[in-house]
Amino acid sequence: MTKDTAPSLDPYIEAILGKKALNVVALDVAELTSYADVFIFCSGRSNRQVSAIADHIQVDLKKKHKIKPISVEGSKDGHWVLMDYGHVIIHVFYEPVREFYDLEGLWVDAKRIITPALAKQVGNEGASKKMADL
Repeated sequence: MTKDTAPSLDPYIEAILGKKALNVVALDVAELTSYADVFIFCSGRSNRQVSAIADHIQVDLKKKHKIKPISVEGSKDGHWVLMDYGHVIIHVFYEPVREFYDLEGLWVDAKRIITPALAKQVGNEGASKKMADL
């Protein structure tokens, strides 16, 4: 993964954050697997939110960036939606399902990627937390 790849992931991250997805994590798996370069994990608080996040990602990427998924699985149930964009695979989980399967634990050797949009989100969460502590 090159330094230029992280900003190229911003459309995906921004689409994910557009419906208030939680715990967004991007992993560089290019050297660990042959079928993708990046896995992005995120969560929703309910199966309805998971489905809404997945729908929003698909519509936002298509509308703003003309990026279409190769395949989308699991959007009806809303427990685990897998969105295959070729080099980027997005996993949208209902939080208890994410904890149960612990895919991030399986890819512990992968490097975390911080994109500009993700860094901004992490910064905003920290500011919100500081305000809540006051």
